[in-house]
Amino acid sequence: MNEVAKHIANLCEKIRHHDRLYYSESQPEISDLEYDRLIGELQRLEADNPSLITPDSPTQRVSGEAIGSLDSVQHHIPMLSIDNTYSTQDLKAWGTRTKKHLQEAGNNEPIQWVLELKIDGVAASLTYDSGLLVLGATRGNGIVGDDITHNVKTIKSIPLRLGLKNPPLQIEARGEVFMTNSALVALNESQSTLGLSPFANTRNVAAGSIRLLDSKECGDRPLRFFCHGVGNTESLNIDSQIEFYTWAKN
Repeated sequence: MNEVAKHIANLCEKIRHHDRLYYSESQPEISDLEYDRLIGELQRLEADNPSLITPDSPTQRVSGEAIGSLDSVQHHIPMLSIDNTYSTQDLKAWGTRTKKHLQEAGNNEPIQWVLELKIDGVAASLTYDSGLLVLGATRGNGIVGDDITHNVKTIKSIPLRLGLKNPPLQIEARGEVFMTNSALVALNESQSTLGLSPFANTRNVAAGSIRLLDSKECGDRPLRFFCHGVGNTESLNIDSQIEFYTWAKN
């Protein structure tokens, strides 16, 4: 690897590090100006050395042209939804049914419950081959969804490559694409300035943005991704939700 290639690789790694701190951990180490300088330097080096551009480079989040339509994607494991309830009685009844089903399946161990934050966005899956993001998809009807790879790549909290030394051959991360309330306020202020109608709520804007044909337009909207599970755990040797969170954190 020559010196230019090494410098580009170091810049990419540095930018990914700051993306993770800013978008996933809310603990930025550098100013926006310093970050923009890193991106600018990388863009100039890649423009002069196009053969050194990699699919997971931070500059490759936005594709050059809008696509004509969204392709369909078959989910290897169905993306199921869950029912909601506002009743303590219904929740207890569900817990009783769950315990019964487990006992009927031969599992008599005490149940450990995991309570998770409910984020109101739109469900999405991310498929990584050998650590590289290759597919993003909506839930759709649970069996077939839409290919939104071009748009999920623009979301800074989604890594284009997993930070693992030995990533599994394939892993499908599942979670929620969403927008914060404060981001919606700022976006609607921009809409008003441009003479455009405001967005009704964070869920609607997330659902609409992720299905846009133009990734640049999607990239202009401050979306985030919260991962809460995987579609297939065979390659990870994970048997519980707690084990998944431990693996994801590490």
